[in-house]
Amino acid sequence: MSQILVTGAAGFIGFHITSKLLSQGHQVTGVDNLNSHYDVALKRDRLQQIQPESGFQFQEADVTDVATMSRIFQQSGFDKVIHLAAEVGVRNSLLKPLEYVQSNVLGFVNVLEQCRLSQVAHVVYASSSSVYGANRKTPYSTQDRVDHPVSLYAATKRADELIAHSYSHLYDLPTTGLRFFTVYGPWGRPDMAVFLFTKAILEGTPIKVFNHGNLKRDFTYVDDIVTGVLSVLENVPSRKDVTSTGTPVETGEPTEAPYRLFNIGNHQPVGISRLIDVLEKRIGKPAIRENYPMQPGDVLETYADISALQQAVGFSPSTSIEEGIDRFVEWYLSYYSTKP
Repeated sequence: MSQILVTGAAGFIGFHITSKLLSQGHQVTGVDNLNSHYDVALKRDRLQQIQPESGFQFQEADVTDVATMSRIFQQSGFDKVIHLAAEVGVRNSLLKPLEYVQSNVLGFVNVLEQCRLSQVAHVVYASSSSVYGANRKTPYSTQDRVDHPVSLYAATKRADELIAHSYSHLYDLPTTGLRFFTVYGPWGRPDMAVFLFTKAILEGTPIKVFNHGNLKRDFTYVDDIVTGVLSVLENVPSRKDVTSTGTPVETGEPTEAPYRLFNIGNHQPVGISRLIDVLEKRIGKPAIRENYPMQPGDVLETYADISALQQAVGFSPSTSIEEGIDRFVEWYLSYYSTKP
């Protein structure tokens, strides 16, 4: 079994990935700064679910802290790293651009540098579907140009992809970037649509429906995401067998770097209005819908072309929106019934 570092381990996806790795017998070190972007109590409650497991160590630390991250790497000798720590959310990045650049770009470089110095065998990191920005062609493909991000968050994630390629090319550090499409499920983020809409319906408060509900998102259930991420982790790129899925995009020429980039999504966009319909049916209460115009940084549709990931690791998401929403609402009702 491997020694694995998961940054952002108290986050939504990080928590689920850490739990799965531990169930497989790996030794896992989790790093998270437990910031207050959303409810810190939820993050601590996630950690409470996994801390009793053998093989797990948690370090409350910021990935931008060079000395602390250096110490963590030197102490543990990681075989592989899953880097998920980041400032998240499109709209918040419009308000706090410096914090996003600090965490998402400088923090990422710090992690890559520690991986280089420690000769880590593979770095899998979180990018985002938001890098597709103003692109109108769907489904989004990693062969598409991504030169026009429409949010600071998207720009930081695209910067990470380019920096990862530089590290792979210059230092022979195997990296795989995953462009996550909208992930939901139990223990999900309170700032995401599924969580916000569920809370509003249960409390009888209005839901803000942007662009009059005429938006689509490639909602992807978290268990499918975890399966994909861990399959990728075991599939280490090398200079011999990797051709880039979009580097450079304009020529389609292969890169000799041990570097890959994949979409990871459900490949089935769901309209926001339909999502609310599914939630209403599951909860048994009507939503109060208030229409608002399109918001800065938003896009009309996200839709993942996952053919490259299917070919590479057999990725095949299988959770329908109805099934996933049922599991989420079940968790939400259970979790918050115990809260004051």
